[in-house]
Amino acid sequence: MTQTEHTAVSFTGAVKTYGAVRAVDGVDLDVGRGETVALLGRNGAGKSTTIGLLLGLHEPDGGTVELFGAAPERSVRAGRVGAMLQDARPVPRVTVAELVGFVASRYPAPMPLARALELAGIADLAGRRVDRLSGGQVQRVRFAVALCGDPALLVLDEPTAALDVEARHAFWASMRAYAERGHTVLFSTHYLEEADAYADRIVVIDRGRIVADGTGDELRRAAGGSLVCVDLAGREPADLSLLPGVRSVEVLGGRARLRTDDSDATVMALAELRAIRGLEVSPASLDDAFLALTAGGRAPKGRAGLREQPQQTRTRKETV
Repeated sequence: MTQTEHTAVSFTGAVKTYGAVRAVDGVDLDVGRGETVALLGRNGAGKSTTIGLLLGLHEPDGGTVELFGAAPERSVRAGRVGAMLQDARPVPRVTVAELVGFVASRYPAPMPLARALELAGIADLAGRRVDRLSGGQVQRVRFAVALCGDPALLVLDEPTAALDVEARHAFWASMRAYAERGHTVLFSTHYLEEADAYADRIVVIDRGRIVADGTGDELRRAAGGSLVCVDLAGREPADLSLLPGVRSVEVLGGRARLRTDDSDATVMALAELRAIRGLEVSPASLDDAFLALTAGGRAPKGRAGLREQPQQTRTRKETV
């Protein structure tokens, strides 16, 4: 098999600008067939614009975007892509079954209607009008519309934004069942725990650029494998930033949080300085990794798992 036959999604130096804003700034990204990949980023990071380029809704101002070795619009027209977007609106005066059945009929080899409704968890809503459903129910109808054509690639933009906790769990169970059939899934989310639990890879986007690409564990290691917290005891933060293993220091109310690649070496160095007061050591969370990777520095390119940020020292003041 050639590289193209292995690849579902390929961005090469993709750029999209809006005036002076580079919403997508030189993105390089490959998603293999059968992979489930999460796009993670803050509001305005470039996730939705990246998805728009992927679906052929926007033309790149530079670089290329391909799906299955062809232009996005060609793959979409061929029925190889299903999408669930944030800004879709309910169609008035049609039932759930009518809507999903109509969309499925536009595909060359759709899945059975009953199967699509079952996978989306809305079989009991088949006869209900779409414009009379709750927000969470409409979101599940959008999911059924996205997967009813049995596409090779499923693209989901913030798919659980309107769902309660129970509905979110049901949704991901359905998505996982779909992915396990060999389909490629790419989804954007604000929920770090969803990305960690359901994606093979997490791609972190910040200011239109990819700053990390790897598993949840790789992201945690890139941010510093552990957090060492101590009371400062009058010591300056700059002293602590030079300790072995330390990648960044954050100070809040006289207490320092040291992000470190080697917590043992860091603690031993603190002991030699007689600077251990109120010591706490804990593994870095995905939240910590995300904050470190999107803290404002520009990361050098290179995927040995990740694109890492330079060491930095940040000081914050408590407000009362």
